[in-house]
Amino acid sequence: MSPEARERADLGEIQKAGERAAGLTRQLLAFSRQQILQPKVHDLNTLVSDVHPMLRRLIVENIELIVSLQPGIGSIRIDATQLEQVLINLVVNARDAMPQGGRITIETSNASAPGALSLIVTDDGCGMDDAVRSQIFKPFFTTKGLGKGTGLGLATVQRIVNQCGGTVDVTSQPAVGTTFTVSFPPAPQAELVHVKSAGDGEACRGSETLLVAEDDPAVRRLAKVSLERSGYTVLEAGNAREALILAQNLSVRIHLVVTDVVMPDSAGPSLVERLRASRPSLPVLYMSGYTDDAIVHHGVLSEGTPFLQKPFTPHGLAQKVREVLDQAGTCEEQAYVARY
Repeated sequence: MSPEARERADLGEIQKAGERAAGLTRQLLAFSRQQILQPKVHDLNTLVSDVHPMLRRLIVENIELIVSLQPGIGSIRIDATQLEQVLINLVVNARDAMPQGGRITIETSNASAPGALSLIVTDDGCGMDDAVRSQIFKPFFTTKGLGKGTGLGLATVQRIVNQCGGTVDVTSQPAVGTTFTVSFPPAPQAELVHVKSAGDGEACRGSETLLVAEDDPAVRRLAKVSLERSGYTVLEAGNAREALILAQNLSVRIHLVVTDVVMPDSAGPSLVERLRASRPSLPVLYMSGYTDDAIVHHGVLSEGTPFLQKPFTPHGLAQKVREVLDQAGTCEEQAYVARY
């Protein structure tokens, strides 16, 4: 679609509305402690750098965004999407505090709290008095106008940080600005996860054959189209029965099965168990919009099980698929070396 097309602006607004709905869903799940978490050890600076391009899109042109990362600061244990939520909420909060423009600074440091790694977000906005500052972490408390704030942003930040064993401190002065200091306990460098940049589209591409089992037609089509655009061959099934029939009649190798956890005729783990009867080493990526309790009931959340939380973006799906395929390939190579 050309930049001049009238429909382009409408489609852009539809996309933004979808992103806002997905963001609110993540906030509600995180706040209620029912978000599916996959904490790993990540380099703090790398996580901030990966989110940086997204943060720039959240602020307006009259706000300057400065990122200052202390070299070699170290690692923290967190679900990468959680740190993304923390930064997004803090930056949006800072943005809304400076309607006439200003400066937001994001820093990493290990000097602000002994033995801790700190993420510091500072703005030179309107600031807060003590009465407001004492309530900012309360759920649904907001100083914004009707329809402009949910009151969950900072409550979500505190909940996420506390889950990680960290703390959030805030200093503020009216008409001067606000500083949020998020402190995390350090994690062992030996467990560091090396993740390709989220902006590296080529790193998410592949040519493998994937079997996608998903009962929701809209989600299934999104998965099929986005993965095919990334170079994969995609076989789609609307339920477990269709997936089994496809697999039985297929002569080529299936490199990965991407399956919903809960389907009308069978749970995802049951489908995978039956597929692995003839393909013992078949890798799997589970996906679901259900919360912790439902997923645990279906036996999915064991340590190390690849999982993608709905709602997801096409790029997020492609990135996770590539990650699982690469990990499966590494395991196969290690098994081969061990045998020979």
